[in-house]
Order: sequence, then C-alpha cells, then structure tokens
Amino acid sequence: MYDYFMEKLIYQMFILGTGKFLDEALSKGLGGVIFFTKDIDSSEQFKNLISEIKSKSIAPPFLSIDQEGGRVERTEKIHARYLSPRFAFDRGEEFLKTQTAKIAKELKEYGINLNFSPCADVNTNPDNPIIGERAFSDNAEDVSKAVKLVSELYRKYGIIPCLKHFPGHGDADKDSHLTLPKIDLPLNEMEKIHIKPFKENINTEMIMAGHLHCTCFDKEIVPASLSKNAIGYLRNVLKFNGIIITDDMVMKGVEDFGGANACIMALTAGADMFIYREADDKTIAIIEEIIRKAENNETLKRRILEANDRIMRLKKERLK
Repeated sequence: MYDYFMEKLIYQMFILGTGKFLDEALSKGLGGVIFFTKDIDSSEQFKNLISEIKSKSIAPPFLSIDQEGGRVERTEKIHARYLSPRFAFDRGEEFLKTQTAKIAKELKEYGINLNFSPCADVNTNPDNPIIGERAFSDNAEDVSKAVKLVSELYRKYGIIPCLKHFPGHGDADKDSHLTLPKIDLPLNEMEKIHIKPFKENINTEMIMAGHLHCTCFDKEIVPASLSKNAIGYLRNVLKFNGIIITDDMVMKGVEDFGGANACIMALTAGADMFIYREADDKTIAIIEEIIRKAENNETLKRRILEANDRIMRLKKERLK
C-alpha cells in the first residue's frame, strides 16, 4: 500500500529546480525550490515566479539560490555582478558588509528565503579548479570571521544562510561537478584548517555536505556527503543539530553511487535534505523509489522523521 504520509515526509526532504514535474512535486509536499540563471529574466518575472510557486505549495517552501557574488551568481541578467567573496573580503570588512547587505536585501525583495552561501572553504590549493575566489581567503581564521559576518547579515535581512562545502573543498585539485575529488590530509590538519570555519560557526542553521572523498574519514572511496564517518563527525564531534543538506545530487562526484541508493546512504549517515537541479522524471522516480523502500525499513523511517523534525523546526522559526 502506498504510504501518503511517508510521501509528504520524503518530498519535504528535497529541494528541486524548476522543470516539468515541479507542480506535481509541490502538490506532494516538496521541501523547496532552487533557482538558476535560466529561471530569472527580470525582477518582476522572478517575483511572480516565486509567488506562483508559493501558491502551489502545500507546505511553506525553502526558496533558494546560489548567490555568492562573482562567478557564482544567478541574477546576472538583471544587474552587473557583485564582487566574488575573495575580492570583497580583500577590500575590507566594511565593503564586505555593504555588499552582503545589498545581496541579502535584493534576495528578500524577490522572495528568496535561503541562500546557499557563504562558502566556508579555505582555498589552500592554488590549482583548485572550483573554489578559488569563491573562498574568502586561504587563511582559516579569516574565513571563519568572514563566514560569521556574512551569515549574521543574511539573518538580519531574513535570509537563511547555508555554510558549504563540509568538510572543506579548499584543498581539492578537481571539480566535484565533473568527478569525485580526493582530499588526502590527516584529520588534525583538516581540523586545524578546513573544518575550523565550520566549527567556529557551528550554531548555524544549515550546512551543505560536499561530494569529496576525505581519506581522514574513509579509506574506501565514498563522498563525505554520503559518509557515516564524515556526517557522524559533524553530528557527534562538532555537535551540529541543524539541517545537513547535500550538494546537488546529479554532480559527477556522487553519480556513481546511484540515485535512490545514494540518498538512502546519506540519510542513514545523518543527512536531512537533498538538492536536485531539475524537477524531471528521473528525479521524481528517485523520490518515489525512496518512498517504496521506506515502507518496510524502520531505520529509514526513523531517520526520515528526524530529518523532518529539523526541517519543520527551522521553517516554523524562519519562514514567516
């Protein structure tokens, strides 16, 4: 028998991009929507799109975006780009505050309530193909301070921040959109540098787990986003009790671990939410498969209930 109660709980754990099946997903309790450049042509059109999505949602949705500044921005058709985090930070604290406030107020005006930012990565590898100027600095202390400042300003203007990409993407020499990077550093070095900004901002609402193979957590090849050891460290050592969301689950760094199976691995490890960039038939099939697999799996049901407790707690606190 199809479990409609479990259906709503499981759809609540997903943030999907726009697409053919978005309305169907919203009618089943979808947790949120993520917007990309293709969705945004003008301020008025974007506001109307968000209003329409809210009207079709049966539960208050996270309305999310990647708006870091620099090369990771989604409103580029509307206005000139902001400076990247690194260059904004280099101009000084007051400049960073001013730019962050502008970004936050702009997002709030459109109707966005969640920004997948700031990057808490410490860019220690000059050949890093994906982080680079997206990191505030190659110094852990500087990154920690900048993450705190940016997060506080987002909150002030009604935007939920999401720190990324735990346990730190800064030493990677490959792009996790294209493959699974390997971070081969001992735990004490990870803690001293890459984990430090997360630890010093651990009272945040949401942390994104990256698709990175960190040998300090797992000798076998498994992304941190699906790893009991990496996510367990975040929960049990750093004592993080907010929402853990995975990076986009269609990225090549996680693709080989399967659709529904990868989500179940992440859930079992302690993650709460998943991003999929398209509301297409493949994504809906993955969600429906998880619903079926949860029917006779009490451990999975328990994790789904825990995840929903975290999700709904944050929504009640922050989505007015």
